[in-house]
Amino acid sequence: MSDAGLQQRFSPGSTCFGCGPANELGLRIASFEADPDVPGTLPGELVADWQPLPHHVAFDGILNGGIIGTLLDCHSNWVAAIHLMHADGAAGPPGCVTAEMSVRFRRPTPIDAPVRLRAWPVAVDGRKVVVDAELVSGGIVTATCHATFVAVGPDHPAYERW
Repeated sequence: MSDAGLQQRFSPGSTCFGCGPANELGLRIASFEADPDVPGTLPGELVADWQPLPHHVAFDGILNGGIIGTLLDCHSNWVAAIHLMHADGAAGPPGCVTAEMSVRFRRPTPIDAPVRLRAWPVAVDGRKVVVDAELVSGGIVTATCHATFVAVGPDHPAYERW
């Protein structure tokens, strides 16, 4: 596995707040294809570890819900893009955008330790990919996400954004 996350490999100039490597003020998550030999790994799963900082709080010691939503959205979007890239046999991922997303906050997420993001495709219909994701802190799932992403064409600003 490469030391560089998918974002750095395929989109090093991206300024996306959640996953853009070039955004010095962003969250800069780095997603990786999960090792399929690890028990419990789902087909097409991506993982990312991310350390919250004190300014990411909603209140003392607890991660802000908007930050959680951003982490889940960006990481899940990469699942859709990488899935379509592999399905097409392409050299790079297509530009995908979030069409719909719901987040369930299951319990407070502390900021004193890294969180793990897990996401995997659950349905594909042409250029549309539905993804499930979870945010895990200390081995406990603290938030889940169900989202739909669509690969966009040349008439969309996200086309070939990578």
